[in-house]
Amino acid sequence: QVQLVESGGGLVQPGGSLRVSCVASGRTFSRYDMGWFRQAPGKEREFVAAISWSGGSSASANSVRGRFTISRDNAKNTVYLQMNSLKPEDTAVYHCAAGAGDIYYTGRYQLRGSYDYWGQGTQVTVSS
Repeated sequence: QVQLVESGGGLVQPGGSLRVSCVASGRTFSRYDMGWFRQAPGKEREFVAAISWSGGSSASANSVRGRFTISRDNAKNTVYLQMNSLKPEDTAVYHCAAGAGDIYYTGRYQLRGSYDYWGQGTQVTVSS
C-alpha cells in the first residue's frame, strides 16, 4: 500500500509560480512511476506530467510544456511539480498518482487507469 499526500497549493496571480509536492508513505516509493493530474470544476481529470521511477525521464502535456516541470527525490519519497507562468486555465485540483508495472516506458503514463494509488489533491487557483 502507498499513501500519497499533496501540499503546496494556493492562490496565485496570473504569471506567478507555485510548487506543489506529494509525499508517499512506505519504503517502495522508488519502484513507482509517478504522475500529476488535474481536475477543474465540471471537467474530467487530465494528465499533466509524469516521471519514471528513477527520475531519469519525464513527460508533460502540451498545455503545460515549457511552464511546468516534474521532479522527484526518492530519498525523501517526494515528487514535485514546479509551475511557472501560471494562467487562469491552470486552476484545478492537482492530484499525484503512483503506478507500478513500468507504465512510463510502456507509454501508458497519460492514462488514469494505469495508476494504482492517488492522493486527495491540492487546490491551485490562478486569479488576479
